[in-house]
Amino acid sequence: MLKQRVITAVVGVPVIVFAVWFGIPWFAALIAAIALTGTFEFFHIITSSQKGRPLTYLGLLWTLALVLSPLGPYYKSFDALPVIMTLAMIVSLIWLLWRSPQEKAFHNWAWTVAGVLYIGWMLSYWLNLRLLENGRGWVYLALFTTFANDTGAFFIGRAWGKHKLAPAISPSKTWEGTIGGLFSAIIAAIVVFVILNLISPFPFSYWQAVFLGFLVSLFAHLGDLVESLFKRNMGVKDSGKLLPGHGGILDRFDSLIFTGMVVYYYALCCCNHP
Repeated sequence: MLKQRVITAVVGVPVIVFAVWFGIPWFAALIAAIALTGTFEFFHIITSSQKGRPLTYLGLLWTLALVLSPLGPYYKSFDALPVIMTLAMIVSLIWLLWRSPQEKAFHNWAWTVAGVLYIGWMLSYWLNLRLLENGRGWVYLALFTTFANDTGAFFIGRAWGKHKLAPAISPSKTWEGTIGGLFSAIIAAIVVFVILNLISPFPFSYWQAVFLGFLVSLFAHLGDLVESLFKRNMGVKDSGKLLPGHGGILDRFDSLIFTGMVVYYYALCCCNHP
């Protein structure tokens, strides 16, 4: 399993670095692909677990529109988000009139909205982050800090983990791994900050790097626990099998669902109040 995880990382990380560096449209395409695949896994888990029948195709279109919605102001100074949400709500609710079984129509609609907002809406923050001034640096900082947190938590938890963090949600997660992930995230944030400053001045300081490393670690762990809770409720171990050694897209990128949002709002505050 460890060998597969390493191979997946060796192949995937350069693709991500390339997409972030060259920005639009490459990064937009990458985030859209992750969001669409993750949303499909979310809907598939619900359907296969017989917990509901989400409006899969409509949900995927809604997810794609949400993820790409930041491009509206970027290209045409037009905020597409209200239009997307209004049309999607109207179309999805009208669709229920012909959806069978009708006695569970709103139950299935609720699962559809949950998947779209949980994955599509939250991952759209990564595109918002890339479109900021110094967006390339902010995305690298957020990504590698999150990856460092996940890696540190995995290896330290595997080597020394004894005290369960949330046994009712995820029995494999430990306090030792969580603390290891925290320190790994802080170190990574400082290292990435130093590298970014070598390339060009970055609006940041060392204490801010430490604080952001703490925030990213906290919300990365929360994102991981949320996905674990979802899988436990559905009675599945992995969200899919697309990524060898990791499972599905949701299994690998669950920690990114919250961290993009956190770094985006932190970047806004930091840029407005240096």
